[in-house]
Amino acid sequence: MQKQVKILSIDDDPNVHMIVKKVLESKSYQVITALDGEEGLRKVMEEKPDLIILDVIMPGRTGFEICRELKTLHKYHAFANIPVLMLTVYPDDREQRHLSIREGMTTEADDYLHKPFNPDELLARVEKMLEKIS
Repeated sequence: MQKQVKILSIDDDPNVHMIVKKVLESKSYQVITALDGEEGLRKVMEEKPDLIILDVIMPGRTGFEICRELKTLHKYHAFANIPVLMLTVYPDDREQRHLSIREGMTTEADDYLHKPFNPDELLARVEKMLEKIS
């Protein structure tokens, strides 16, 4: 029996979780959610997801910061190879908020998808990322 793929969605918007869950559960993926980066990092360690979908703009630390910690801090070493799909809408003042694409590229995220997103595109990106790890 094949293991069910587990995906962790970290986003402060419950509506995004609802859409992500609906899209991914339609393909029998197990979706776990977290409403901020701290909860997300805890769930990475507890749940050991196969893939992470991570919002950039959240209260507290940004998704860029969370991704960087996950990929570089020793305490997350066992989880550093989990693929990360950054899912976000970039604000007009992104340079002032230090959320530039350049910063995003230094986080070692595996892919980026802008909100609002097409559900088929989300599914295609997730499936492509999962192919690389199987």
